[in-house]
Formats: sequence, C-alpha cells, structure tokens
Amino acid sequence: MTEEIIIAGFGGQGVLSMGKIMAYSGVMQDMEVSWMPSYGPEMRGGTANVIVILSSERISSPIIRHFDTGIILNQQSLDKFEPAIKPGGVLIYDGNGITRHPERKDISIYRIEAAAEASKMNSQKTFNMIVLGGFLKVKPVLSLENVVKGLKKSLPERYHKLIPENEKALIRGEEIIKEIHKV
Repeated sequence: MTEEIIIAGFGGQGVLSMGKIMAYSGVMQDMEVSWMPSYGPEMRGGTANVIVILSSERISSPIIRHFDTGIILNQQSLDKFEPAIKPGGVLIYDGNGITRHPERKDISIYRIEAAAEASKMNSQKTFNMIVLGGFLKVKPVLSLENVVKGLKKSLPERYHKLIPENEKALIRGEEIIKEIHKV
C-alpha cells in the first residue's frame, strides 16, 4: 500500500502541520513516510503545499508529480493540482473562496466545509483537523488513534491542552464531508 498525497492552500491554514501530523501518524503505524513541504517567502497568506507519502514499502523518491489524493484549500491550489490527481484518485476540497469547482469526471471529488465548521465551533485553529478528519473518512489509511498520537508528537507540549478540541474537530470532519462525484 502506498498513498501519495498533496495538501495545498494558503500559508496559515495549517497545510504544513496537517502533513506533519499525517507523517508522524504514519510512523506510529510502522509505515515508511516522506514529508516534503514547499512554501513561498510569505508564510501567512502565501501559497503552501506539502507532499506526504505513506507506504508499507520503501519510498524510492519523495519527488512526485501525480498524486493519489489531493487536499485542496484554495482556488490557486485547485487550478494547479486538480490536473495532477491520478485517474481514479481522490480530490478533497474546502469550498470557502472557491470560484471554479473541480470538473474532472475520472476522479472522486469530496467537499468539506471546514472553514464554516471551524467558525461554528469557535475555533479557527481546528480548520486543518476538520479537513484531516474528512480525509480519514474517505481514505482510512491512518487510524484516528495514531493521528491523535501524531498530533501529540507534532504540537509543542504547551498546546497539548488543545488536543481534545482537535480530536473533536477530527471526528466532526468525518461527519461533514460530502461526496460530490465518485468513480
């Protein structure tokens, strides 16, 4: 089993930390893992993306151009990475700020209103965990238990008090993700 994932959005949306949590979670499950971030000079507001590879076998190269799953959090990233999803793959996107929705018919498409849900929960910082919860529902390659362990490993100890709130966000993401098109 190998899952090649691109997560892309604006800096400040938790793109890189979501990828890091996935990578730590994969390590907790004895997987081979690659985490390769990319961001512009503007951390907040600039574009950011991260490639995460989770595999039961050795990973030959962390540099890939086509992905099994795309988690897309803004229009620029949708325009850039929708064509890079492998036929039969999965695209998950947050509808906030999206003006042109995904159009491909050869991939499964899911929409998650994570920004709106984080606002309802009065916790904008859980946005990325809501999205990650949606991913876990669609592609259960990581267990929720190991994601929580990955969260503990990724967050500085002074923020561990926020872990229960993030765990609720993961579960909420599993509940609210919607299938738009399935292949």
